[in-house]
Amino acid sequence: MEMIGVMRIGKLAVGCLVAALSVLVLSMGPVHARQAIEAAAPPPFQPSDYVLGSGDKVRVTVFGEDALSGQFVVAGTGLVSIPLVGEVQAAGLTLKDFQGGVEQSLRNGYLKDPRVSVEVLNYRPFYIMGEVEKPGQYPYTSGLTVLNAVATAGGFTYRANQKRVFIKRMNDQTERQFPLTGGVEVAPGDTIRITERLF
Repeated sequence: MEMIGVMRIGKLAVGCLVAALSVLVLSMGPVHARQAIEAAAPPPFQPSDYVLGSGDKVRVTVFGEDALSGQFVVAGTGLVSIPLVGEVQAAGLTLKDFQGGVEQSLRNGYLKDPRVSVEVLNYRPFYIMGEVEKPGQYPYTSGLTVLNAVATAGGFTYRANQKRVFIKRMNDQTERQFPLTGGVEVAPGDTIRITERLF
């Protein structure tokens, strides 16, 4: 009899827990539920947050100084060679920070109050590997999603797991797993891995 009583109490406790969780989920409402789903995907790529790296091509415009303006590529050393001032650090900096570095270099004995703007012309490529027909390196385009990237690489193989994707961001040490949906965005320099399904 005591065992039966304990079992009944256990079932009652589980039932109460399920009911409480149901109330909590319902109380979240559609806005909170949508936010929870969106949190499962990587944050969208924001050009303003972009960190420059080797291979990026940028346009530097120094207002009123056409001779100092032009298109430049971030070298493997992480530096950009600007006329008159020489090499300026770019890799590891946002556009705003790199712009500030160029302005500071120009201010050091060249121009009194330089005004500089910087924009990325060509982002570094993304990489896709695993269960796609043509794994490899491909040029990044604005608004690229994982499904676009897969299509660029010739589509899924017949073994591909089309429910999840692993992505390693350029500045991350490890890759992260995300549900493979149409809204998963790719950032420049990402490495995408499509795994094989288990059955």
